[in-house]
Amino acid sequence: MKRSRGLSAALALTLAAGLGAVAAPQAAALTPPVAFTADDLPTWQTNGIVWAMAQADGVVFAGGTFSAVRPPEGGSGTEQQALNFVALDAATGAPTDCRLSFTVSSGTATVRALAVSPDRRTLYAGGYFGAVNGKPVSSAAAIDIATCTPKDGFHAAFPATVRALAVTDDTVYAGGDFGTVNGQTRQRYAAVDATTGALRPFRTDVDEPGRAIEISPDGRHALIGGDFFTVNGASSHALAVVDATTGANVRTYPNFIMNSSVVKDIDTDATGFYTANEGTGGFDGRIALELSTLDERWRDTCLGATQAVESHKGVLYSASHAHDCGLVGEFPDGRRYHFLAQPTTSVGKLGWFPDTNDGIGEGIGPRVMTIAAKDGVEYLWSGGEFTTVNGAPAQGLTRFASTGDTGRPTVPVASAASVKPGEIHVRWRTSLDLDDSRLTYRVYRDGAAAPIATVTADSLPWHRPQASFTDKGLSPGSTHTYRITATDGAGNVSGLSATVSATAAVSAQPYASQVVADGATLYWRYDDTVTPYTADTSNGDTSGLQSGAPAQGQPGAVADGSSSFGFDGTDAKVYSDRRVTVGDAYTIETWFKTTTSRGGKLIGFGNNTTRNSGRYDKHIYMNNWGQLYFGAYDGGTRYLNTLTRYNDGKWHHVVGTQGPSGMTLYVDGKRVGGNSYSGHERYAGYWHIGGDAVGNWPSRPSSNYFAGQLDETAVYPTALTATQVANHYARASQQGDTVTTVTPAADTYVNGASTGTNYGTGTSLAVRGSAAYETYLRFTLPAAPAGTRLSGAALEVRTDSSSTAGSTDPVLVRPITGAWTETGVTYATKPALGSGVVGTLTPPAGPSSGASVQLDRTAVAAALGGDYDLALTGEGTDALWLWSREAPASGGTPKLVLTFSPL
Repeated sequence: MKRSRGLSAALALTLAAGLGAVAAPQAAALTPPVAFTADDLPTWQTNGIVWAMAQADGVVFAGGTFSAVRPPEGGSGTEQQALNFVALDAATGAPTDCRLSFTVSSGTATVRALAVSPDRRTLYAGGYFGAVNGKPVSSAAAIDIATCTPKDGFHAAFPATVRALAVTDDTVYAGGDFGTVNGQTRQRYAAVDATTGALRPFRTDVDEPGRAIEISPDGRHALIGGDFFTVNGASSHALAVVDATTGANVRTYPNFIMNSSVVKDIDTDATGFYTANEGTGGFDGRIALELSTLDERWRDTCLGATQAVESHKGVLYSASHAHDCGLVGEFPDGRRYHFLAQPTTSVGKLGWFPDTNDGIGEGIGPRVMTIAAKDGVEYLWSGGEFTTVNGAPAQGLTRFASTGDTGRPTVPVASAASVKPGEIHVRWRTSLDLDDSRLTYRVYRDGAAAPIATVTADSLPWHRPQASFTDKGLSPGSTHTYRITATDGAGNVSGLSATVSATAAVSAQPYASQVVADGATLYWRYDDTVTPYTADTSNGDTSGLQSGAPAQGQPGAVADGSSSFGFDGTDAKVYSDRRVTVGDAYTIETWFKTTTSRGGKLIGFGNNTTRNSGRYDKHIYMNNWGQLYFGAYDGGTRYLNTLTRYNDGKWHHVVGTQGPSGMTLYVDGKRVGGNSYSGHERYAGYWHIGGDAVGNWPSRPSSNYFAGQLDETAVYPTALTATQVANHYARASQQGDTVTTVTPAADTYVNGASTGTNYGTGTSLAVRGSAAYETYLRFTLPAAPAGTRLSGAALEVRTDSSSTAGSTDPVLVRPITGAWTETGVTYATKPALGSGVVGTLTPPAGPSSGASVQLDRTAVAAALGGDYDLALTGEGTDALWLWSREAPASGGTPKLVLTFSPL
């Protein structure tokens, strides 16, 4: 229990009074209707567990099992004694001068419940303790807030732990472990006079501990929750509604909550009440019920021991360690989320994800929440047994404000590729912002200051799908670099993504363009060089995440020179980053190469991500002997298999289709089997490549994981025809554009201010007009592959990390006609340059940024098969500093990118 009846009005009054009737400003970045940022504020810490919270007029009261409080990590101040209680300034997070000590003569004292009277003058405490500041009490006390002293006239005796409190103008309601109050029988729930502690007629007897009590806004009903199975002799597990005056049953809930679950907390608003549920292998989520009918509004079946709920401005905030929300269409079993927010009207989560760890004690994390206001700002406070908040040390207490969002989105992870002539597909894994699920992305090309595209996309911690932009109208054969930023609604901007580059195709890539044209909604080419992101080349933006470190950069299956991933047969796989359902028809397709004798899953659909799925079908797996199985489940295991073995160390193409006409299996472009089974299991899940559960499917392999290489994986929402499958297989051997990257055989620069100095061993290159710097590059070019022509040539460079590396002056790329050597040339002996210009580079404006320039194709083609020397010269006064070939591997050596196309 966190608030007393009337607190909503009290908060409104506090806000109005704080800044001359100015309403609390809201952080613009927050995903509506979330009211708090996810940025935790510096807050004093406990050395134990916080079990209870309440607030009044800008002061937050915290009770629990602890003996001291200390400054936040890196804060000023010294540790103070605090025996199971501390009062803190809501706005600063620091202790006030109110000091109360809750002690007991034997055993361990603890404060388990706090509540404030509607007039905000009295704080009531419950728990297990025998004295407050030395004054004898019996597990319940009334504290005068103005003087911070126990009230002499309140005498309520509870012989066992009080776990919940609720307060009206004249009555204090309690729930807990007790069987008597003031010497009279009251089985785990009771009510006493708010001034004297005298027992009220209210009687609600239950058979197991009471953990929560809340009074309805109209004062008529008491809403109770706990471990119990009977209420006043009637069957009602964990939840009931009773008359607030008599305690008689108003609504019981037999068989409403699983027997293995209990209610840990209840909160109300103007229209509903909400339960926090904890189960042992049972119901762990939240339930919303209507105050008007006392019937269920919705039920959230996430697993993860919900401890506290707090309704505020149409949002239900909760504290738990939710680890599986798969049953409500959200994240599968895996990492824990300790704070969640959702509309009070529905189950779906909102974009607010501050987090803690599980912490000490039972390893639950946060235990209690309350909302306080001061000086026009609202603060969501939480206490518990956590020891970190948002990854940084913080024990027992934390808070979040309604203003001051400063958290930047994470940096996008980008990729770029070209399949169609004159187009480059720029794609990225969406960023994460803990209090804004909708972000704006800006795409920058070739180091320019202005973006060429702005894209808005949604993401959540468990759902960070790919966003993309297709850059069209480019010169075929031209190479371009891209960087991306993410911005939240408050204007917080992520760092720039790493520079990615691609060369616009001159001719359509034979295999890849056909896969896209045939309607793939997932197409992983495995050309990625970063982790964990796996880019999707289709228009479906169904990117993947790598798990278990697949080996990148392996030779690929098709003739265009793309690469593949290697899988170790132990734990390496890729799974889709978007939860989807599969329709009546689908096709799964991949290339594979292996010599394994343990089998494993090549591709399949399952309901989990990093963990093995509990539901799985629509899959292709290999048995120990190298035979392939394609299966779907419709109440029985329907499958097709090959007799031929394919673990021969050669690349093979496998396709499985299912639709109204049944299932068909193809290998290497040919149909090898079919049946009439058109059904499959319907559930939401993820595509898995390289491993997932196989269970007891026929000819089950020794390993769920595949050992070998996989390439060109695609999924379609239709059943491909035999002609389409055969066409894919044939196109894989057709040659498309070949892109060759050449690094310098020599590079250096000369300095007009130091005419005799050679810089051949330096890690940087320089270009400037005035007080001249000139850079020289030598590339040893390959001959054009047989049957091809040079269709594009681009020079790529990258600024070094110095703060003055960028330049606003254009850079001319000119041929070198004179002789030079890397270790011998100086400004005094600089070589002669040709009169023509083969390209003009627009350099990056800042450090650690890439740029490229298209070079005269005819001039470069004439130098194929030999050395080609280029000079970079400037005419302005703004120096450009670039990495040289001697730079660290991550620096960004100059490159010449050559594109060869079929004749």
